[in-house]
Amino acid sequence: MALFGFEKDTLLDLTVNVIPLGILFFFIVAFAAFPAFGTDPVFSGMQFALMISMFLLLAVLTYYAGKAIEGAEQESGELGHED
Repeated sequence: MALFGFEKDTLLDLTVNVIPLGILFFFIVAFAAFPAFGTDPVFSGMQFALMISMFLLLAVLTYYAGKAIEGAEQESGELGHED
């Protein structure tokens, strides 16, 4: 079964990036539910902008890393069948 178009082995390789994504998501939700630093719009906005931008950038990086891994696996599989 392929999740997001990735095979099981590729998903296992991508867990290195999925774990920090989970941590970032936890803190985004936690700070939204329980504002530890008050509710100043400027500071809260900066805080969420930083956390959400890092989450999105890491998600995009993880997706393209998965595509690169899949491409490398297919390429190495094609090279192995030339004999």
